[in-house]
Amino acid sequence: MAAASSDILLDGAGIHATMDRLAGEILSSLPAGVPVGIIGIRRRGEVLAQRLVHELNRRGAAGLEAGSLDITLYRDDLAELGPQAILRKTEIDFDINGRYIILVDDVLYTGRSVRSAIDALVDLGRPKAIRLAVLVDRPGRELPVQADFVGLKVEQSDVPVTVLLTESDGAEEVRVG
Repeated sequence: MAAASSDILLDGAGIHATMDRLAGEILSSLPAGVPVGIIGIRRRGEVLAQRLVHELNRRGAAGLEAGSLDITLYRDDLAELGPQAILRKTEIDFDINGRYIILVDDVLYTGRSVRSAIDALVDLGRPKAIRLAVLVDRPGRELPVQADFVGLKVEQSDVPVTVLLTESDGAEEVRVG
């Protein structure tokens, strides 16, 4: 039996164009007079959040705060991970109370990572609102979670989606299979 091949959905230029479009959508949604925080879920969501902040600042958004969120201790499968769980640091150096938060992740699949992230954020304070931005949305939701901003929607539910980013992986692409 031959190994399954993988198809590249987005190359580096495609990821850049998709992030550019997402930044435009996010910018047009930002409420006037409300402080904004862009928080990436570690690991690739953190990279994407940094890219969004850069692009939003380039487009004239002012006063954005950025941070990264480690959801390891909030995962519902932590016991299954056991000693393989890797704790990273949450770095949110601003008060999230009353702030409009854009939560950023690479792939939305079951919704469990987003649920964990929301639990972690609520433990830090009470944001005015939390909106979700994802590079890739794919079928397979187990929880009632939907993204507000979607870069690419994948219709295939039976194949894995892999996101590689230069900063964390040394390559830049989104592929299925």
